[in-house]
Amino acid sequence: MRVLIHGSELAAATAAAALSWVGHRVTWLPHAAAPWATLARADWLRREPRLLLQLEEAQASGSLRLVEEGATAAECLADQEVVWLSLSPEQRGEVAPLLARLAKASPGDLVLVNNSTFPVGETERLEALLEGQGHAVALPDLIEEGRAWDTFTRPGRWLLGCDDAGAEARVRELLRAFNRRSEVFQRMPRRAAELTKLAINGMLATRISYMNEIAGLADSLGVDVEFVRQGMGSDSRIGYEYLYPGCGFGGPNFSRDLMRLADVQSASGRRSALLEQVLDINEHKKETLFRKLWSHFHGRLEGRTVAIWGAAFKPGTARIDHAPVLTLLHSLWAQGVRVRLHDPSAIPALLAEVGEHPLLEVFDGDPYVACEGACALMLVTEWKAYWNPDWARLSARLDEKLLLDGRNIYDPAWVAAQGLHYRGIGRRADPLPA
Repeated sequence: MRVLIHGSELAAATAAAALSWVGHRVTWLPHAAAPWATLARADWLRREPRLLLQLEEAQASGSLRLVEEGATAAECLADQEVVWLSLSPEQRGEVAPLLARLAKASPGDLVLVNNSTFPVGETERLEALLEGQGHAVALPDLIEEGRAWDTFTRPGRWLLGCDDAGAEARVRELLRAFNRRSEVFQRMPRRAAELTKLAINGMLATRISYMNEIAGLADSLGVDVEFVRQGMGSDSRIGYEYLYPGCGFGGPNFSRDLMRLADVQSASGRRSALLEQVLDINEHKKETLFRKLWSHFHGRLEGRTVAIWGAAFKPGTARIDHAPVLTLLHSLWAQGVRVRLHDPSAIPALLAEVGEHPLLEVFDGDPYVACEGACALMLVTEWKAYWNPDWARLSARLDEKLLLDGRNIYDPAWVAAQGLHYRGIGRRADPLPA
């Protein structure tokens, strides 16, 4: 098929790579705010396994053509069968001119795939902009940061919002190469698909926030929350997924979807007290490690140095959008705490966000170097390289032997046996009673 992809989101890059890989003739028009010259240097794209290499190979083979805004872009609009939109919410207002040009150049059977994070009902508006020259379907972005290639080429599901049988057939053919293991399409009305995507992330966020509330209660009652988590997860009605307490969640898509869901609730006149609480709990949890540090040192923090392992909002990505580390840094700096921070990927993004700061040193090589002269270590992002540290080496570098585990990846009893003070999210070093 002849496919035009427009956008500079991760979903756009992944679609361009994957669709050209399976034989479609793909033209990729990045958004003017992030042309290919910028994207090719982006750390978040370089950190995605296989993706950048696949894009380069597709360009070399001729199956993928990259164009920029301007005269060249106008030439690429004619004779397209599918237009794939992957735009950010703030780019929503810029779609109309492109679709007007497409409507004039289209033979009349265009299929527009809305893969953007837009408000509920936007796919219907996009179809209206085609002026009868095609149909629009909703295909919500389900890409996972750090696993973009795998989640696109081996999908667990596609939410297909579609009201036209011909458009459905076109989309199925477009993605047929990724639908061979089992049927992954869930067809539903367009608004239902758009709302389902938001509702999924709202439910996941609710589970995380609820578990964080239970972890706080466990702390107050002297209970190790790990026993509670295992007991809850073993109930078949609940399961183990997203029941891990921690120091807050972030990420561009997750956070964006939650805010979009809140906007939908507000616009409908149905205020959601539950969603507001979920968002409030998450923001509160981003300060959890700071409060534990404050409590341990009885508020005497000025002049101290702490080490932080992890800045990215999750392992496997170089992005820090809404990451807990941002709230943590500002809390520490407000108390005059010097921070030595290590992350294998996200240092450029962090510096772009917070700039140079007199109380911040950053490292992307040996993580133990960041711990030198620190009174405590805060684990914020659970990169695999952090899971099994050299405990003797780590202990020798921490003046106060304090480890604050924001992701509960360490065994409290084991850490205590290494001579360190352990503080987790609802975790205790106490053994099971005899």
